Amino acid sequence: MRKGQTLTSNSPIILAIDTPDLEIARLWIQSTRDYICGYKLGLEFFTTFGTEGVKKLREASDADLFLDLKFHDIPNTVAKAVKQVAHLSPKFLTVHASGGKAMVSAAVVNAPTVDIAAVTILTSLTSVDLAEVGFAQPPLDSAVRLAQLAQAAGARAVVCSPHEIAAVRQSVGPDFTIITPGIRPATDSKGDDQARTMTPHDAMALGATYLVIGRPITRHWTSGGEAMRAEAAHMADQAC
Repeated sequence: MRKGQTLTSNSPIILAIDTPDLEIARLWIQSTRDYICGYKLGLEFFTTFGTEGVKKLREASDADLFLDLKFHDIPNTVAKAVKQVAHLSPKFLTVHASGGKAMVSAAVVNAPTVDIAAVTILTSLTSVDLAEVGFAQPPLDSAVRLAQLAQAAGARAVVCSPHEIAAVRQSVGPDFTIITPGIRPATDSKGDDQARTMTPHDAMALGATYLVIGRPITRHWTSGGEAMRAEAAHMADQAC
């Protein structure tokens, strides 16, 4: 685990709670707390349950939350949106770095007690995809540029794929927080929508601070949570 980590467990893993079932979300948290440092609530969860769902999970557990809403709009709109969720006190709240320096800064100013995490390039995008949407540079160069922009705008963290960790780390310095999705165990042969992936050990070795992992752990859920708990422990052991 890298110096400066402050979430509630020695594990660097943030579990993605991607489910439309609030009770399942609560059970996932309950089953994995010993091996997970925080929990990511994304669009599926938030559009289903809204702020009340976040509050209910807080009532069930004191776990740190990563609110992954990826705001991307004009600065004034993002500022107002951030104000509406800042009272939920997530550890991290995401915006898209590609929204520009003024937009990222607006998020930072309007959530002073929250670590704004700027998303660089989605892990689902390849070089071909980026070219199709008008990016002149490949994922690595684009991610580094956006990380620099986010840091200059006051963001306290960036989100990048494992393949960009080393270059982003070199660019933003040793103490800046790098959150990395697209983490898969070495034995994982199941294909999904993540195009740029890496094992927990390799991602941490390159300089990641936190690893976001969802389906490789949550697909092991069964009543009682034993299999899921074992997989969370296994992934944490690989990372540490």
